[in-house]
Amino acid sequence: MSADGQRQLVVLASGNAGKLRELAGILQPLAFQLVSQSEFKVPEVAETGLSFVENAIIKARAAAAHSGHPALADDSGLEVDYLNGEPGIHSARYSGQGDAANNARLLAALDGVPEAQRSARFQCALVYMRHARDPMPLVCQASWEGRILLAPRGDRGFGYDPLFYVPEQQCSSAELEPGLKNRISHRARASALLLEALRAR
Repeated sequence: MSADGQRQLVVLASGNAGKLRELAGILQPLAFQLVSQSEFKVPEVAETGLSFVENAIIKARAAAAHSGHPALADDSGLEVDYLNGEPGIHSARYSGQGDAANNARLLAALDGVPEAQRSARFQCALVYMRHARDPMPLVCQASWEGRILLAPRGDRGFGYDPLFYVPEQQCSSAELEPGLKNRISHRARASALLLEALRAR
């Protein structure tokens, strides 16, 4: 909460509506008003980093610089062991044609691969910057273990959720109730670390 009692406006360095919805729910305990960078016409920035953390820092710094507000960036993706960690930092652009095509390309890459060799995990790096020149941004990372299904299941979530099987829940990520997903996902785990770090500041 700001000094005048208003909610702290924080710019999410993404135009992804699903990501905004998830993170806004997760960060609800803080007095944040999370808004998309599109509301400030922040241009897309080239993600030239070689890791999720590097790309999140690039995006957060750009959003803070263009908006003049604190910024939060999420860089996340899917690592498939059989594919040596691919699609990794290229997850969102794996096919160049959106979620359905990304999922189709992943299934094609794993065609014929047995279930036991389809282990995978979602990775999430969250970066919070107080301003564009913040010398000590908060960086929080977490992962979520699972495996890749033979075919999509469920119609919730976004991205690779329909293909990501969560063993503890015996269903795909896209079959989870949103509230449950927001407690157990890679993004939820990284956000819990971020909440703890922000409260300690």
